[in-house]
Amino acid sequence: MTNDTKRTRDMTLVVTGASGRTGSRVARAAAAAGLTVRAASRATGFDWADRSTWAGALRGADAAYLVHHADVGAPGTAEAVGELAGVALGLGVRRLVLLSARGEDQALPAEEALRASGADWTVVRAAWFAQNFSEGPLVEELRRGELVFPAGEVAEPFVDVRDIADVTVAALTGGERYAGRTLTVTGPQLLTWREAVAEIAAATGRPLAYRPLPARDYEKALVGFGVPAEEAAFLTEVFETLLDGRNARVEDGVRQVLGREPRDFAEFVAEEAAAGTWAA
Repeated sequence: MTNDTKRTRDMTLVVTGASGRTGSRVARAAAAAGLTVRAASRATGFDWADRSTWAGALRGADAAYLVHHADVGAPGTAEAVGELAGVALGLGVRRLVLLSARGEDQALPAEEALRASGADWTVVRAAWFAQNFSEGPLVEELRRGELVFPAGEVAEPFVDVRDIADVTVAALTGGERYAGRTLTVTGPQLLTWREAVAEIAAATGRPLAYRPLPARDYEKALVGFGVPAEEAAFLTEVFETLLDGRNARVEDGVRQVLGREPRDFAEFVAEEAAAGTWAA
C-alpha cells in the first residue's frame, strides 16, 4: 500500500451541502475513492446560519468541502467562510476546498476569506452547471415547454457537476499538489442557452422554446414567484455580471487535474432525457 493510498483511506472528509447538486456528487466520489465521508447538512444538524453546529460537524475530520447554502457571493458568505475556516483550523482540520463561481465578482470576497484563513486551501471555480437544467427551478419551466432566462445569446461551457466532484476529490487526495491553487472547471464546448434548450428538445422529441429577457425584468418575475425582494435583487446583480460574455471561453481545469476531457453536455442531456427528467 502506498503512502498516498493509506492517506486516502485514513481521510475523513466533511461534505457541506451534502444533499445538494455538488455536495451529493462529492460525497459519492469521495466514498468511491476510499475516503470516510461525513455528510454535513441541516438534515444532519449542520447549519451555515448557526455557528454552534459547526464544531460538531468538523471535530475529528481531516478535510472539508465547503459549499454555502446561498450563493458563494451572497451577502454574509465571505464572513461565514472565514469564520468556519477558523473553527476548522482550531480543530485541526487544515485541508479545505471551496466551491466558487467562475467570473462572479461577488464570489471573490469568500475566496479571499479562505485564502487568508491560514488553511491549506483550494478554490474550485465552476462554470454554470449542466445540472441546473435538470435539477431546481428551471426544470418545471422546461417541462412546461419554455425556458425564460436573462442570458441573452451569451455562450457558456456548461460543466457537469460530476466533473466538479471528481476534481474536488482529486484535489483533496493529491497531497500538496493542489493546495494553495485555484482550479477552474468548465465543459468542453460553448453553447448558448438557446442551443442548450435545443439539444434538450431534440433529445426529448418535444418542442421547447427559449425566451431571453433583461435581467431587471427577470428580477420582477422572481419577486412575482415569491422570491424575497433582497434575494431577487442580489440574483439580478449576479446575472448582470456573470452573463455579460466574460465566461464565453473553455478552460482546461478538468483535463489538467483528471487527465481526461470533461463530460460533454450532449452526454448529460441524453442521460437525463432517458430518465424522463423533462417529460411533461
